[in-house]
Amino acid sequence: MERNGEARRITFLGLVINVFLTTAKYLAGIFGRSAAMIADATHSLSDLLTDLVVFFGLSAAGKPADSRHPYGHGKIEAVLSAVCGISLLLAAGGIFFSGAARIWSLLFRGAETAGPGIIALAAAGVSVLLKEWLFRYTIEGGRRLQSSALIAKAWDHRSDALSSVGTLAGIAGAFFGGERWQILDPLAALVVSVFIVTAALPILRDSLDELIEAALPGELEKKLQSVIVSVPGVRSFHKLKTRRIGSSIAVDVHIQMNGSLSLDEAHEISRKVEREIWELFGRDAHISLHMEPVSPAAAR
Repeated sequence: MERNGEARRITFLGLVINVFLTTAKYLAGIFGRSAAMIADATHSLSDLLTDLVVFFGLSAAGKPADSRHPYGHGKIEAVLSAVCGISLLLAAGGIFFSGAARIWSLLFRGAETAGPGIIALAAAGVSVLLKEWLFRYTIEGGRRLQSSALIAKAWDHRSDALSSVGTLAGIAGAFFGGERWQILDPLAALVVSVFIVTAALPILRDSLDELIEAALPGELEKKLQSVIVSVPGVRSFHKLKTRRIGSSIAVDVHIQMNGSLSLDEAHEISRKVEREIWELFGRDAHISLHMEPVSPAAAR
């Protein structure tokens, strides 16, 4: 529960900052006449909405295992990560089409609009600094707590920081370049949408991998295999299955031992295997071992 409480505190800080940034960006975009800033504000709004989802969802994810959920509620974190990824893609689509429509109006319809104001330029600079700091703070907490939802939120913050860099460049070009370079403002909005998509796809991939119970990465499975065969008395293993459940790891494996061992001796070996796996993955790892006998000749 302490882990869950810390994850919620980190998320709450991001939520507060996103409330401030979303409000400030929309005001700066409207009064500063900047399509790129309004697009950036929409991105921050999607961040804010996912902050709310993650903040309340982490409470459910932190509940202990029960009779209906013997493996706990850790997969809720993967669902939250998927929500973050989907919301990013939707925000990217809206920003892209809005920016494209503005460019079309400027190039082919001869629309004349005032360039962005200094308030939009200042807001973009503040956003870059705040969101980059928030990314570093959240990613550190997510890795320390092994929370996929927090790590997804961290990259959400980083995508907002990068989009604000693009926004800052576009607004600066349009502001200092005058009417001739007004197209840089909506062009920056298109660049923002690309940044958002590149941040969203890995988040979606990782969360879907967990939800469909993909195996652990190959390098991590090799470490696990080495740990299993390093236990004295284990001749071999097969039918190894691994998956992630929130911050926990689940391992199912058949271990083979000398068939002449007594039940007590075989059980003691299996307990040693469990302790080694817990040493690798932590005490909250779910381990299911099946003991199989092999003939003494085969064991040699």
